[in-house]
Amino acid sequence: MSQNSSTEPKAAPVLIQMGIFAAILFVSSLISPLFPANFPVPTPVIGLILLYGLLAFKIIKLEWVEKFADFMIGLIAFLFVPSGIALTASLDVMKDQGIQLIIVIILSTIILLVVVSFVTAGMMWVVKNVFHQNTDISE
Repeated sequence: MSQNSSTEPKAAPVLIQMGIFAAILFVSSLISPLFPANFPVPTPVIGLILLYGLLAFKIIKLEWVEKFADFMIGLIAFLFVPSGIALTASLDVMKDQGIQLIIVIILSTIILLVVVSFVTAGMMWVVKNVFHQNTDISE
């Protein structure tokens, strides 16, 4: 018997994928002002956390957002060009405080990687132990 291609997951249309991202960004824009003024959390960061949670808990399937996400990742280099140009406009700051900036960037990157790894491990543990508990009753 030949396998049917209908068993493979089908990607959502690009407009639906854009709508999912827009809805998540809209919800995160509603959540962002709820944080205190001394601890502002950017809307895109909240959106990333929401999207990660929705994907981890399988509320949204990966194939529903994968194509548009790949497209957006492809634009990252283009989107960072303006910040690179702005950085060259402030070379005097880099000259005066360059070492401190480099140290802060390295430390914050290490802290970010450690926190993300622990949060991911914790989310995986929660999904494995809470949402996929074995419901078989042993005799």
